[in-house]
Amino acid sequence: MNLTLSAIEVRILGCLIEKQATTPDVYPLTLNSLLTACNQKSSREPVMELDESEVLAALDTLIEKTLASIYRSSRNRMPKYQHRLHQRVFDEFNFSMPELAVLGVLFLRGPQTLGEIRTRCARIHEFQDMDAMIKVLKELEENADGPYIPLLPRQAGRKEPRYTHLFCGEVETLDYPVSGDVNASIKSSSRLEELELEVSDLREKLLGFENRFDEFVKQFE
Repeated sequence: MNLTLSAIEVRILGCLIEKQATTPDVYPLTLNSLLTACNQKSSREPVMELDESEVLAALDTLIEKTLASIYRSSRNRMPKYQHRLHQRVFDEFNFSMPELAVLGVLFLRGPQTLGEIRTRCARIHEFQDMDAMIKVLKELEENADGPYIPLLPRQAGRKEPRYTHLFCGEVETLDYPVSGDVNASIKSSSRLEELELEVSDLREKLLGFENRFDEFVKQFE
């Protein structure tokens, strides 16, 4: 991939992908809403404390790279921002909705196991089964313009390998080999882990409703 983004640029894209799916009534996002989403305490790893100038500067570079754009409505003169990672004129960085869901959660949460990705993607795109998830991951990993994601070597003390994205450049990893068949290892994610993640996701959704209400109120301030 011939493009490297900053951590702030990746956070912005992740937020725009997420909010497009979860709060379509307020998407594209105003600068204030985008700043709130970037600094959100839930569903973010790491948590950031960005200011308006940092987000504006990152938006400018994303617009230059054609990965974001300004949306203006005749009903509201305030500029809003949207990502440009779908339905592009060119093939490069033109992702399907399932691919965007995977990238979105990796942008927002960093390296994750298959069970974590599938559970967290559910808010953006519901995968039919684990095979459907693996197919999308393989497409992102083997894309001719990529790769966009790699499977990281399994770290000591972890049961499963994790996936991450390459939009911030190559990832330094510890050399612990992935043992056995990768697909078999991925599919063996325990049901307990998925249930724990589902409970965590429900908590995050409740916080999301609170954030959405705050965003709605701010429009009238």
